[in-house]
Amino acid sequence: MPTSMARSETPRYYGRSLPECFKLFDLYHLLTTDHQTVTRITKEVIEDFAAENVVYLELRTTPKKNEAKGMTKCSYMKAVIDGIRAVDTVDVDFDTSGTSNVNCSEATPLNCIGSPIKRKKIYVRLLLSIDRRETTAAALETVNLAMDLKNFGVVGIDLSGNPVIGEWQTFLPALKHAKELGLPITLHCGEVPNHKEIQAMLDICPQRIGHACFLVEEEWKRVKFLKIPVEICLTSNIRTERFSSIYDHFFADLYKAKHQVALCTDDSGLFSTTLSNEFYLAASTFGLNKDEMFLLARSAIQSTFADDEVKHELTKIFDDAANRLII
Repeated sequence: MPTSMARSETPRYYGRSLPECFKLFDLYHLLTTDHQTVTRITKEVIEDFAAENVVYLELRTTPKKNEAKGMTKCSYMKAVIDGIRAVDTVDVDFDTSGTSNVNCSEATPLNCIGSPIKRKKIYVRLLLSIDRRETTAAALETVNLAMDLKNFGVVGIDLSGNPVIGEWQTFLPALKHAKELGLPITLHCGEVPNHKEIQAMLDICPQRIGHACFLVEEEWKRVKFLKIPVEICLTSNIRTERFSSIYDHFFADLYKAKHQVALCTDDSGLFSTTLSNEFYLAASTFGLNKDEMFLLARSAIQSTFADDEVKHELTKIFDDAANRLII
């Protein structure tokens, strides 16, 4: 992997505006209106990441209702869980202990779904997303569903959706409720320059924030002081024209400051990227060598919402790989 790259070699991106991207997201939602499609897409997404040798995946999904198809938020999540169970190209550790009392999850949870023959394994956990278009009541319903499904791999709550839609006060009761229940939260923060909302988001001390494209110096100081890990989506941020050049991205500043970051794909289909590509972009743009990229990936373990046992197992996987790769 190269340690540097001339600017003329940087791949060109043909971007869409953020509103255009959310129009495409709306089309995606129209395609995921029945249980069978939700199950199939979930299965395919996990298999795609597993094919890249991803060993831990936090999959965000927004529970949806569709009365015409008999879909409730609960039955939507059962379809997601069915998709996880259907993965057959890799063993899936879908953590969970005990049984659940929610009606949509009738079967006993399975741990390490797959063949008794030792093969590749991926840990899959779920974040339930609150859509910014939702009401307070709908957001609270999602949080309560997440709590009910903790025994089915749900490890946290996400706030996402079109950043110019919705008011912070609408979601705040649900996010506070999540924190009271002990559910970690991650927020799409600063996708647009709304500093009142950015400050309010930092006030509740989320466990992570994502994007963070329009934070100003004082807000960054606060993020660093609070040691809030940042989810970084290089391709997404460039293609949605959050930065005029990838060289202007704040990744380099956080990396040099040794602040906790995690490279992510955002929606890999919409932005035509992979996690491998995100690591390649970080390495080639900011001059990171192979050892530095390995340690960057390993350091992300600490900002996952996994329990300590899984974090220990993930650390062991990376340490074993380091020995094989002589890192």
